[in-house]
Amino acid sequence: MDNKRIIIAIDGHSSCGKSTFAKAIAARLGYIFIDTGAMYRAVTLYALEHGAICSGMVDEAAVEAMLDHINIDFRFNPQRGASDIYVNGDLVEGKIRTIEVSNCVSAVSSIAAVRRKLVAMQQQMGLKRGVVMDGRDIGTVVFPEAELKIYMTADPMVRAERRFKELTAKGDKVTLEQIYENVVSRDEADMTRAISPLRKADDAIVLDNSQMSVEEQMAWFMERYNEVISR
Repeated sequence: MDNKRIIIAIDGHSSCGKSTFAKAIAARLGYIFIDTGAMYRAVTLYALEHGAICSGMVDEAAVEAMLDHINIDFRFNPQRGASDIYVNGDLVEGKIRTIEVSNCVSAVSSIAAVRRKLVAMQQQMGLKRGVVMDGRDIGTVVFPEAELKIYMTADPMVRAERRFKELTAKGDKVTLEQIYENVVSRDEADMTRAISPLRKADDAIVLDNSQMSVEEQMAWFMERYNEVISR
């Protein structure tokens, strides 16, 4: 593989496979994968567990006051072949994927102080380059200088069906209708928030994976990656 190490920014809608795609790219290239969505979910989980979110309502001042008490790190899990996320030393990888967290994460992510803290952490993580980072504002805010930017999307119902299969396989009691409503509402919240809204960077390449297999997505990526490193 080429010795030129770059930053790969992957943005896009919820439940379109950004993290799975980014993990596969990192494994293929020997890069570090940083799941920024998991970081926002981790803050949301902490807020839920410490009373800053009640009945779906987020107390922004309470969340902001908690930020100095939240330490997030990733640790490689050899059994999964991927990194797990920890908050203050506690493993929270499974806890952050629930529908309760999903329903609140957009509101927490829209808090300016939360974004400032996590963007600074993400930028520090990417200083040595050779990273793949996925989220909502990686190519526009966190790493606007990234050499390769990808904007992922897929049909909302396709995304809902994928998420439904993932959650029910873990034993979660959810309906497809619930998941679809969550996908649509998160799209709206992510694209209309005042702070770092989801949008395609001017120099990002769109990947609509509605009808693509994992293998087809990787082949698509490698073509774009090889174009970048050969410049």
